[in-house]
Amino acid sequence: MAIHKLHLEDFDEIDYNLIAIYSSLEDYKLAFKLNQNLDILLSKNSIEIPIEVQEKVAYFSRFTFEDEEKMMVWDLIQNKQEIQLPVQTSTVNLFENKNITRRVALVSELKKVDYFLKIEYNSQCKITDIVDNINKIDSISAVYEINTDKIKSKNNLIF
Repeated sequence: MAIHKLHLEDFDEIDYNLIAIYSSLEDYKLAFKLNQNLDILLSKNSIEIPIEVQEKVAYFSRFTFEDEEKMMVWDLIQNKQEIQLPVQTSTVNLFENKNITRRVALVSELKKVDYFLKIEYNSQCKITDIVDNINKIDSISAVYEINTDKIKSKNNLIF
């Protein structure tokens, strides 16, 4: 009988690029501006990305465009979210709030990034051209490509 071995390296290949976007725009406005500048059709995905933090779940919004002609999938993903965590105190105060608001990030190593643009592809795409086009949008403070090998919490980007 033949023995078949599977190597984890075969499954660990990353076939997507990740672009960090800093912007104060709401997610739907940013998706609209990206649609205009990149000639894509991002639309709100009903499946949000859940992340559990201290027994609470934070949901991160996502806009998706599947380009079947070029065999690419574009995802605009929110990186920052606020959740309400209960505070356990021994004293009761009239003016004290029982909850505390905590800001959590989808990719904890990159807490300051507002959004990620994840581009899955089968053929090569020119990320530098995409970054240059995004950089032309006036409401974006900064944009750059991220080396996904250095991200420890990249499992949060698998959905």
